[in-house]
Amino acid sequence: MDKVIHFSGGSPSINGSQHRASAFAGEGSRLSDLLHLLGSTEAPGLAALVDEPILSRRLHEGDTLFHEGARADAIYFVRSGSFKTFCTAEDGYEQVLGFVGRAEVLGFDALCTNRHPNSAVAMEDSSVFGVPVRDLSALGRRVPAFDHALVLAVSRELAHRGDLANVMAAVAAEVRLARFLVQWSTRMAARGQSPRRFVLRMSRREMASHLGVAHETVSRGFRVLANAALVKVCNREVEILDMDGLKAFSCSTRRPIDEDAAASAGHSQHAALWSGAPATRHAEAA
Repeated sequence: MDKVIHFSGGSPSINGSQHRASAFAGEGSRLSDLLHLLGSTEAPGLAALVDEPILSRRLHEGDTLFHEGARADAIYFVRSGSFKTFCTAEDGYEQVLGFVGRAEVLGFDALCTNRHPNSAVAMEDSSVFGVPVRDLSALGRRVPAFDHALVLAVSRELAHRGDLANVMAAVAAEVRLARFLVQWSTRMAARGQSPRRFVLRMSRREMASHLGVAHETVSRGFRVLANAALVKVCNREVEILDMDGLKAFSCSTRRPIDEDAAASAGHSQHAALWSGAPATRHAEAA
């Protein structure tokens, strides 16, 4: 059974098995740690306030932070690792809504109904800061730096949702994938990580759900981009070889890219399937 972390009072409770409960023990984090994570370092005259304790929890890969429909007790800021958010249809299909990483916010969209509209699951060993919903307003008044940092974090979340709309506007699956990689590169740079070499923690099927394509199409899309010498892929490791070329490729909103034409512009030795197996060429469109 999934373990769900609840921030109620000063200590967590775990819904389900108590196995590995020690992994969710408090870590002695301070509000200043959260402000630093969110890029806010100015809190003149508030040294005592920003030094106050704040909830901090660790999750293992596959642990659930909150379930769709659950009461919203807190909002969360990703301290390390990454999460996927998704909704589950009546037939059990998981529609992946997004991927959330360091310094990004989770659960804010639940405040209007007091219920989480989606679920959040750790894609790797991760940690989060938690701020109880009941404390948000008071904390913002006492520590303006937190209020400002929260507004910026929510603004970034809204921008990421706009990015998804841009991805879905493309007809060709390869173009959707290219746009996703360009956007992911930008997010990596914002986190102080390499914008050209990174590991995608989501599975091929999760990425396909997010992009609105069949999971086999994701492998074919990577093959097209690799044949064009735009990216190099090994398992979940991605290296962008030609950023300008990838951006140009991503601008083809309406016209599907012919794989043979793309391959003729690049070097086939860069081809690799998402699974890491040697790539083969296909003429089929996405």
